Amino acid sequence: MRSKALMMCLSFCLFFSFSLQAQQQKLLVLGDSLSAGYGVTQEQAWVTLLQNAWKSDNIQVVNAAISGDTTAGGLARLPALLKQEKPSHLLLELGGNDGLQGYPVAEMKSNLASMIELARTQNVKVILQQMQIPTNYGKRYTQMFMAVYPELAEQYDVPLLPFLLQEVALNPDLMQKDGIHPNAKAQPMILKFMQTHLKPLLSQ
Repeated sequence: MRSKALMMCLSFCLFFSFSLQAQQQKLLVLGDSLSAGYGVTQEQAWVTLLQNAWKSDNIQVVNAAISGDTTAGGLARLPALLKQEKPSHLLLELGGNDGLQGYPVAEMKSNLASMIELARTQNVKVILQQMQIPTNYGKRYTQMFMAVYPELAEQYDVPLLPFLLQEVALNPDLMQKDGIHPNAKAQPMILKFMQTHLKPLLSQ
């Protein structure tokens, strides 16, 4: 009788453990300086704020963003990151540096597509972030650059998030002197913006 009760207890514990593992979400942020926290402390950066905000929600956030990274760099790093972190979701916040350096748009698009396909082979849900570049790169290049993201989102049927600096980029008080990177005051605003768009996707 005791043996039967013990087996039932062990089975319940195992089931409960597996249920917790199944429910836990893990978001891997693969991005550039906008997510790496360039010019602010790590404690102030929006990804760190997101990590802290979601601690009680059974959502783990891993920041794999590197300042200056391009889509080629992200593609080179992604296989090892997927193997090491085993995320449930991948946020691709890359392409800005490709645009700022004038890289061919077709090459950037190919790199992003390869990352989406690679993540999908491991059952990782991909979330794509729209990126923007200054308009002084010329109307044709800027339009081609901007079009990459909705085209990929439609092609692969993945969620497309708006540009993360959408609500702060035009306010000098929220940007660093370079006019490209948000300052510390902007980070909580970016956090709120990203939380609003990410949470429904991770809750599905």
